[in-house]
Amino acid sequence: MAIDVYKHFRKHPRYNKLVGNDYLLVEYKCPIEVEKFKLWTETPFITYVISGQKDWTSLDKTYTIKKGEALFINKGVYNTKQYFEVDYCVMLFFITDNFIRRFVKKHKDLLRSKGSGMSNSQIFKIDVGDTLNTLFLSVFNYLNQGNNIPKELVEMKFNELLFNITLNPINNDLVQFFNSLLSTEGTSLNDIMMKNFHSDLKLDEYARLYGKSLSSFKRDFQNFYKDTPRKWLNNKRLEYAKTLLENPELNINDICFESGFKNASHFNKRFKSMYKLPPNQYRKLHYNL
Repeated sequence: MAIDVYKHFRKHPRYNKLVGNDYLLVEYKCPIEVEKFKLWTETPFITYVISGQKDWTSLDKTYTIKKGEALFINKGVYNTKQYFEVDYCVMLFFITDNFIRRFVKKHKDLLRSKGSGMSNSQIFKIDVGDTLNTLFLSVFNYLNQGNNIPKELVEMKFNELLFNITLNPINNDLVQFFNSLLSTEGTSLNDIMMKNFHSDLKLDEYARLYGKSLSSFKRDFQNFYKDTPRKWLNNKRLEYAKTLLENPELNINDICFESGFKNASHFNKRFKSMYKLPPNQYRKLHYNL
């Protein structure tokens, strides 16, 4: 099951963090025994690596991030893999869409000249130069001072962080994404579903990614897809599983969980119901594997 990381870090008191209305700053040291896990977030965040290395995988691409590097992770579901050579320690900057919108509106003339259009990426690699690296380390020092830091100062640092990222022309793809938030007050339903259908989220969790109540999510879903969420998700996951059967390196259990089903017996039953054969037999008949 995917972990809701924003809720997890905001709720638990053991983490070194600073909390505001539209932001959350966390220092996170991943246990060395944890190699892989799946997570999801309803709030975008920037992850900056202090030590160690980790892979971040969205539906269509894997990014490797190591010491001194940073990624912007959009809302969605991800698989991660940690490397055991060095303890993994990061700072996580959770920034709501509303915080980013306010920043873009205030500086829209400057930012529109640096990026326009729409990016469909879920993960953006951030170019970390000397100035941005110094900023990250200064914020790390604030974390060590605990809750005595005024929230106004933390918010200033978040704005400074966005300035450093957006003024660097290498980060123009991310600037395009920031600009796109002005044209939409909410996240596209189709964008959310197409990027995250393969995850075993509950319907209320999909609704949170969409930014609406469960009842509004179901209503908008029916209007857009002309189908119920459960039926659409089942069919979409089975279609995805069918394509995964082409990969001989994946066993049936791998395909089951990768396509969003919680157990193999349920997956086999659903697959046979749609394609008239269980997955193993379908693979042998259609792909000669």
